[in-house]
Amino acid sequence: MLTNEQIAIINATVPVVGAHAREITDCFYPLMFERYPEVKAYFNETHQAQGAQRQALANAVVAYAKNIERLDVLGDAVSLIAQKHCSLGIQPEHYPIVGECLMAAIGEVLGEAVTEEVADAWGAAYQQLADILIGVEASIYEANGQRSGGWVGDKAFKVVDKVQESDVITSFYLQPLDSSELIDFSAGQYITLILNIDGQTVRRNYSLSDAPGKQQLRISVKREEGGLVSNYLHQQVSVGSELRVTAPCGDFVLQDSRRPLFLVTGGVGITPAVSMLNTAVASGRDIHFIHGAINGSHHAFKEQVDQLAEEHQNLKACYVYEKPLVSDQPHYSGFINRSVLEDRLPEDRNVDFYFLGPKPFMQAVNGLTKELGIPPQQVRYEFFGPLQDLNEAS
Repeated sequence: MLTNEQIAIINATVPVVGAHAREITDCFYPLMFERYPEVKAYFNETHQAQGAQRQALANAVVAYAKNIERLDVLGDAVSLIAQKHCSLGIQPEHYPIVGECLMAAIGEVLGEAVTEEVADAWGAAYQQLADILIGVEASIYEANGQRSGGWVGDKAFKVVDKVQESDVITSFYLQPLDSSELIDFSAGQYITLILNIDGQTVRRNYSLSDAPGKQQLRISVKREEGGLVSNYLHQQVSVGSELRVTAPCGDFVLQDSRRPLFLVTGGVGITPAVSMLNTAVASGRDIHFIHGAINGSHHAFKEQVDQLAEEHQNLKACYVYEKPLVSDQPHYSGFINRSVLEDRLPEDRNVDFYFLGPKPFMQAVNGLTKELGIPPQQVRYEFFGPLQDLNEAS
């Protein structure tokens, strides 16, 4: 528990820390990887190189410090971080490593401004946050272990099928070696693959792309140009390969509701939306499935969605292609824009609106939800990066 004096010090120094937050995180990560190289496997090197992870940490530190006296407002952020940590297998013993290196980075960047009292206050604040996260993560681990077909940590799965969904997306069907129990999770969640590629341990999150309650999990992976893991999966992993998999995590999940459901996606962002669609379509709830792709050759799951639309009158599908091929017949050419959404939204805008896709797509659709007056509390998304990036004009 922070003392009143420590809280006062945090409030007084947070403007200085905030002004140098990016410098601190730029110092923190190399310092931590040098002192504790074993933790590097928990971090996505692409996100490190792009700087998104560092900026997100900087924002999180400042947001936490600014709300040190009203931590209840950070509930959503704490849940997001805790779910991510559990997907990666973060344990309580990792927190002292981060705390040590974060305090060292603050000291290195701010120099003499970090007095003993300031260091004690920020150290206590970090420990308070660590205790909160450790407690939330313990609950998530426990819940994951108690689910049907659930487990804690990582365990071995075998690839039992591999299906090409488009020119760039391939699905992998994963079945546990030690169980035939039906696997429960929440539609929209993701798993983490733990792989050894050329002697390097890497972890990558992949959304589950089918409904829960089956003996297998399905992930659908886009082959990224130069992508270490995606190319390894596409080229090296085949039926019969064994993979280490962590339990499903994530809070970008389908909520129980009777409102019309809008699933709006771009590119590989379609994967969790298909999981949500497969879960919700039999409910009779009105569903609008709107997907943007480059063209038909890049469009995954089209036949499956079209078949569901034929079988369920409550489902309406709409496709928007940026550069249609001669053989394509999309509903629109170009990009998902205001008119595409406005034509389908009810006048009262009382819908549940989920969207996911590449960063420019996310920025554009996020802006459209505001322009069109969709209630903010009914808009849901998953964005891997600093949230202010989402609010930038595309």
